[in-house]
Amino acid sequence: MGQQQMMRRFAKWHIWLAWLAGVPILMWTVTGLIMVIKPIEEVRGNHLRNAVTERALPSDTEISVALPADSTRPVRSVTTQIERGETVTRITYMDGASDRFRADGSEMGPISEVEARMIVAERIKGGDRVADTARYDADNVPFDFRREMPVWQVALTDGTHVYVGEYTGEIEAVRTQWWRTFDFVWGLHIMDLQTREDTSHPILILFAILGVLASLLGFVLMFRRRKARKVKAA
Repeated sequence: MGQQQMMRRFAKWHIWLAWLAGVPILMWTVTGLIMVIKPIEEVRGNHLRNAVTERALPSDTEISVALPADSTRPVRSVTTQIERGETVTRITYMDGASDRFRADGSEMGPISEVEARMIVAERIKGGDRVADTARYDADNVPFDFRREMPVWQVALTDGTHVYVGEYTGEIEAVRTQWWRTFDFVWGLHIMDLQTREDTSHPILILFAILGVLASLLGFVLMFRRRKARKVKAA
C-alpha cells in the first residue's frame, strides 16, 4: 500500500472517528468550562458559612461522660464546647456518627426542627429566610445530599438547601442552586447521570479512546499535509 493511499485511508478513519467522538469531546469541553466558572469553595457554599466563634468554658465546668461498658465503637475525637448557651460534649466515632452529651453526662437526643432552624440561622448567611423544612431518614435522603445519615433539610428562599445532622447538630452540607447545576454538569462530564460518582465505566473509557485516536490521526494528517504543501511550493 502506497503512502498516499495510506494517508487517504487515515483521512477516512479520522472523519468517522470525528463523527463518533466529536459530540462527547464537545460535551467534555463545555461541561469543563461550566465547572470552572466559579471557585469550588463557592460551589460548595463555603462562602455562605458564618465563622463560628468558640466560647471558652468556665473554669469551674465539670464534665462527666461515660460510654456503655460494652461499647466497642472506635472513637475518632471528643470535643466540648458551648452550643447555644449549653455545654455540649460530642463524641465522634470512626464511622462518622456521633453522640452528644450534656455537662452532667446525660445523652442529648436528636435535634428538633426548631433547633435545626436555629443552627442554620446562626451559621449560614441568610439562614433566617427559610422557605421550608423537612426531615429525612438515612435510607431516604435527597439526591443532592447522598449521604446515609438522618438529616434536617432547611430550604432557604433563594433555593439553597442546608442539611443539618439530626444527631450531630452540625451543618453537614450546603447545596446552592449553582451546586445542583454543577452536579448535573459533572454527571454529564463523566457520563453518569444516575449516581454521578462512577468515573470509570466502559462507555466513558470507549469514547475517551475514540477521542485519543481521532486526535492522533488528526496530528498525523496535519503534519503530512503541511509537508506536502512545502514540497509543492518548492
